[in-house]
Amino acid sequence: MIKSPEASQSAWRAMTPDITPLLDIIFIVLVFLLLTANIPLQSLEVDLPKTDSEALSAVLDEKSITINLLAGSPAWALQGEKYEDWATFRPVLESQVEALKKADLILASDGAVTVDNMMKLLAFLQEHEIQATEILMEEE
Repeated sequence: MIKSPEASQSAWRAMTPDITPLLDIIFIVLVFLLLTANIPLQSLEVDLPKTDSEALSAVLDEKSITINLLAGSPAWALQGEKYEDWATFRPVLESQVEALKKADLILASDGAVTVDNMMKLLAFLQEHEIQATEILMEEE
């Protein structure tokens, strides 16, 4: 008996399994494996040049002078050396006037410093025609 092509096609399709769910699972597993794979990070080691820290600090020290206004006692500092009051600090500043004029001056003030200490220092700088390049204020 001769069968029609449509009948043979429908019988063939009924006998073959549907692989669409299988393909879905394969693609999900593939994506999962791609996302969780440990990819080695490429890195390049760089050797930094060695410098003499003492020579570097000497160059930096010559270029700038720092005056600190501190809250409490001691109230003043010049290049990290602390002074108790204005009477002992002013002669030190007067001996450094020429160096203060040549160097970049940095005024670093604590946020809790009283205004009169700042005004004393600014009046001294104005009296000797010294211009501050930077004024740093620490927040409270």
